Amino acid sequence: MNLRAALMLAALLLPGQLPAQVLVVNRTLPAQTVIGPQDVSLQDGDVPGAHRAVEDAVGLETRVTLYPGRPVRLGDLGPAAVVERNEIVTLRFRSGALVIETAGRALDRAALDRGVRVMNLGSRTTVTGTARGPGLVEVGR
Repeated sequence: MNLRAALMLAALLLPGQLPAQVLVVNRTLPAQTVIGPQDVSLQDGDVPGAHRAVEDAVGLETRVTLYPGRPVRLGDLGPAAVVERNEIVTLRFRSGALVIETAGRALDRAALDRGVRVMNLGSRTTVTGTARGPGLVEVGR
């Protein structure tokens, strides 16, 4: 008996209870792909630890390759990166009215408000900062 048939039988035997639905992808999505509404849909099934709503996944980024028809687990998605590895970024230090900016090279990927290591291109020193937007890393707080 396949999953769909089992769910239909359970719905008939247990009136008033709706079968659970899980989120699945509609096409193969490589890691680091930002999810759009056309990429996911709901399918009958009950898988512990899986996303259950389309809006929970739209705008997030895949951490691993996802395959069509398979449930999307909570750990498979994360916030989209705003700083890419090897990207030239602006390093910003702010203290009161003083603002110092310089160029740096990101050594990691990072999502908004997440930590990232950056090499200062002027001094070749590695610093740790916080991704504040596309191409912007704030240091020294």
